[in-house]
Amino acid sequence: MGGAPRTVDVDPGALARRAADLVRDGRALVGLAGAPGAGKSTLAGEVLVALEGLGVRAALVPMDGFHLAGRELVRLGRADRKGAPDTFDADGFVALLGRLRAPGQRTVYAPEFRREVEEPVAGAVPVGPDVEVVVTEGNYLLLDHGPWAGVRALLDETWFLEVDDALRVERLVARHVAHGRPRDEARAWVARSDEANARVVAGTRGRADLVVRGR
Repeated sequence: MGGAPRTVDVDPGALARRAADLVRDGRALVGLAGAPGAGKSTLAGEVLVALEGLGVRAALVPMDGFHLAGRELVRLGRADRKGAPDTFDADGFVALLGRLRAPGQRTVYAPEFRREVEEPVAGAVPVGPDVEVVVTEGNYLLLDHGPWAGVRALLDETWFLEVDDALRVERLVARHVAHGRPRDEARAWVARSDEANARVVAGTRGRADLVVRGR
């Protein structure tokens, strides 16, 4: 990659066509990175629907399935920074991408993060051998240090989704409130934890193949 990535307005159909064009030897892996609250899961879902509309078999494998369990975060003294890079099983995520990179004859199962219980659930996302495009989304796909540095080379392309920061913060607060936090506590969590993570993610923007201006 050379120079700054090109910026485009969000268009799930165009992104789906771009992903479909990446398929080589049976499968492409596409990453969608961005800060907390940028709308990654929403856009990834829209791209998946558009891919299916093109007749392309696709699957969504979110990075969030590799959150460490709550009791492990307590043991590590990191429960108050849940969502930081070191609160994920990054090695496990890289290993899964390696398995998905070359489709064999068996279904690969990925974990999924369930917000209703705030815990990861193993074996929740099946990726069959016939899947042509795997979309993975998460904050740290473009980090270049620690075990996260192994992610980028396993993806055919990685797109960076960015939105207005004020909108993104309001989305985060609303998400935390919807899952039971009082609004004042939600705002404090976003300011202390989510925004610290967002600053880390912002520093990876220049490593993307494409910047997508969200809404």
